[in-house]
Amino acid sequence: MSVHRLVFVGAGPRAIMLLERIVARFGAAAGAGDAADARAVGAPRLHVELVDPHPPGAGRIWRRAQSPLLKLNSMARDVTVFTDESCTIDGPIRPGPSLIEWAELWRSGELAAAGQGIEIDDEVAAAEARGLHGESFPTRRLHSYYLEWFYRRTVAEAPPGVTVRWRRDTVASVSPENRVTLASGLEIEADGVVFALGHTGREPDAVTAGLIAGARRARLHYVPPAFTADADLSQLGAGDDVIVRGMGLAAVDLVVLLTQGRGGRFVEKGDGLRYVPSGREPRLHLGSRRGVPYRSKVSSALRGEASQREVLTPAAIAELVARPGVIDFEADVWPLIAGELLHGHYRELFTGHPDRVVGDWTTFRAVLRSHAWDDPALLDAIAAAVPDPLDRFDVASFDRPLAAAAFVDGDDAHERVRAHIVTDLHLRTAPERSAAQGVFLAALLSFLALAEIPADRWNEHSRTRSLPVRWHTFFSYVASGPPPHRLEELVALADAGIVRFLGPEIEVRIDPERGFVASSRRVPGETVAGSLVDAWLPGPGAAVSENRVLRALARQQGAEVRVLTDADGRVLRRDGSPTASAFALGPFTSLPESGAFTRPGSNALSIRQTDRTAGAIVDAVLGATTPLARLA
Repeated sequence: MSVHRLVFVGAGPRAIMLLERIVARFGAAAGAGDAADARAVGAPRLHVELVDPHPPGAGRIWRRAQSPLLKLNSMARDVTVFTDESCTIDGPIRPGPSLIEWAELWRSGELAAAGQGIEIDDEVAAAEARGLHGESFPTRRLHSYYLEWFYRRTVAEAPPGVTVRWRRDTVASVSPENRVTLASGLEIEADGVVFALGHTGREPDAVTAGLIAGARRARLHYVPPAFTADADLSQLGAGDDVIVRGMGLAAVDLVVLLTQGRGGRFVEKGDGLRYVPSGREPRLHLGSRRGVPYRSKVSSALRGEASQREVLTPAAIAELVARPGVIDFEADVWPLIAGELLHGHYRELFTGHPDRVVGDWTTFRAVLRSHAWDDPALLDAIAAAVPDPLDRFDVASFDRPLAAAAFVDGDDAHERVRAHIVTDLHLRTAPERSAAQGVFLAALLSFLALAEIPADRWNEHSRTRSLPVRWHTFFSYVASGPPPHRLEELVALADAGIVRFLGPEIEVRIDPERGFVASSRRVPGETVAGSLVDAWLPGPGAAVSENRVLRALARQQGAEVRVLTDADGRVLRRDGSPTASAFALGPFTSLPESGAFTRPGSNALSIRQTDRTAGAIVDAVLGATTPLARLA
């Protein structure tokens, strides 16, 4: 029997989860076949080459070699790389432990007893694993051990027909005939190639390039968009004024590295924290379009009725898809999502806290359905039914909480942002404010629902801007914010004078005589600094990716922002037809962005996409006559 060779470009979480799905399908086919099939499959049939300069599992982003201060923004109980009974997939269900369950098995010795042990050779990470609980936000270092263990388990459980090899190398080029050339000079003839690169950097856009050049001329320090763990922060000196644009997760990581990472520490103070500086910190001036950080992760639990889709329903989506013409996210879908968020909040408030509202949920649901999400009359109806202003929710002010604020000066803006963070922490973590959990779950259900709309039905603007930028950013703001303790730390840093909030709609220019100047038409005054950090991840831009293989792939298609793929992950040719044996999976593709690992029991979009792609790979690489392909 000939060996079919599959090459993965990348070996991070998404790659190894796809590997597991391929192995699962292969193993199921071997187990389900007759004796002749079993003998045929018993011979080596599939060899997988994973090519990545970083160890398989964690890849670049989650690699062990980064600061132990950097954490996931998910609780240990909410992280898994395994399929479970909630998954509506064609491939086999192969359950396994979530991150917290894995840690419990590790510290009890059950993994080692089962022959699946892994040595956590970093004592800090080992101590973390020993003390981890479900509500913990794990470090990326500890997570890397979980991902490495998952990779090792997947390889160890592969049936005799599958072999796997990791090459610590970089793919330099891929020919149309699937000849893969590595940076080391090795050439691999493959039957199929999978591009599973995850997030990549990109060439600077025109604005960033202008800032780089302008900063060089004015002898200023500029840190362009980057993965925070990879950014060079050494030029930001003790006591230096640094303007930070962006208040998402990259900015949170930046603040951690420039404060605790330089020897500062937090101590308990009453019901909050106090920051004790090391003296090595710069002074950080934070601003963004919203002017506030991403919303805190929610830690409350539902008390009322279970979450369900009431507006962006399968019937509503079917009606959209059945209409002639293309679908526009802003006009056709966003109003449904906004309505879903309103239902999520008020369903939990009315059914979980009936003592805090006037009337019942059935009556108020009718009110929501009779008003557009942005109808001013809806605000009046909400005020009449919900006495406590903290219990009220409307999408516009939630999205832009400072949109209607008028600021006297910079000090006023700083205090308003600080007060917003304190209030947000209360609303997202206090058990009695569980309506925030209703909003989070409504956003998550909406995220999953969008996958039911075929990619080719969206108009161009929706595919290239609204979905990957506007919607993804909003969803991250709602559902993928920092752990609550990071925002508590941010407040303590503000009180210590290390962090200052600039407010919303910040713009930055270079004054050759003074340096970087930050200002806002909404906030009187200016902030001048010798350094600027643009604290966000590089944009997708596949055609200008720093990875030359991805760049070449996009340019072959004529694609600019994302590599175009079929629903099963097949790379499309320039004429729109699918290639026979080239696949792509990840945030650089036209598939809905869904992350890699996910929450247990959520029928995750990432799992569904990965399993679908695994089936297509099996069919393409091994051929439709094999037992394995018949399973796909």
